[in-house]
Amino acid sequence: MISLKQFTFNPFAENTYIIHNDAKECLIIDPGCSNAYEIEQVTNYIEKNGLTPVRLLNTHCHVDHIPGNPIMAEKYNLGLEIHALEENVLAQAPNYGPMFGIEIPSQPAVARFLKDGDVEAFGDNEFHVLHTPGHSPGSVCFYFPKAKIIVAGDVLFKGSVGRYDLPGSNGEDLFNSISKTLMALPDDVIVFSGHGPKTTIGEERKSNPFLNRAFFFQL
Repeated sequence: MISLKQFTFNPFAENTYIIHNDAKECLIIDPGCSNAYEIEQVTNYIEKNGLTPVRLLNTHCHVDHIPGNPIMAEKYNLGLEIHALEENVLAQAPNYGPMFGIEIPSQPAVARFLKDGDVEAFGDNEFHVLHTPGHSPGSVCFYFPKAKIIVAGDVLFKGSVGRYDLPGSNGEDLFNSISKTLMALPDDVIVFSGHGPKTTIGEERKSNPFLNRAFFFQL
């Protein structure tokens, strides 16, 4: 069994996730905590629940998803794991942060590049790395088939999709990532996005207007 804790941080209302298993190991995904108060919320939760962080993962490296990377890496002796196509996005983040009112500290060195199709053990569970480019070139989702959840970053939202008008983004790639990769998952998979409330694959398959190609590309 795994449990998921969601925090919402920084001016972008970014969702940070702590996922932990019965062995009290935890994954830190997209730590958007950008000040001491927000960082303390994460560390207090980890300590209160007796958790041991074992992985530091980014779905992608836009400025709102990475402010907490350095403190989490240092405090818990973790290496940062991202897709190789996000390396340049990560390197550019300190330049873009001040434009959006977020100070981006120097980022930790990348310890490992994630690849599409990676299957990672996590206690009695496992998670699959799905490369889902479009919002950013190296966006990935973390799919936990046994638990029927997916952490989708900024690829898919409840009733919407990630932006594709940013540097390095691509609308065609994003549409394909959603329609071919995410919509191949079962309807009852719960989607935890980088912003906003949770949803399900089935709900989005039925009602998300962006799954209509003509609607997607008219915007």
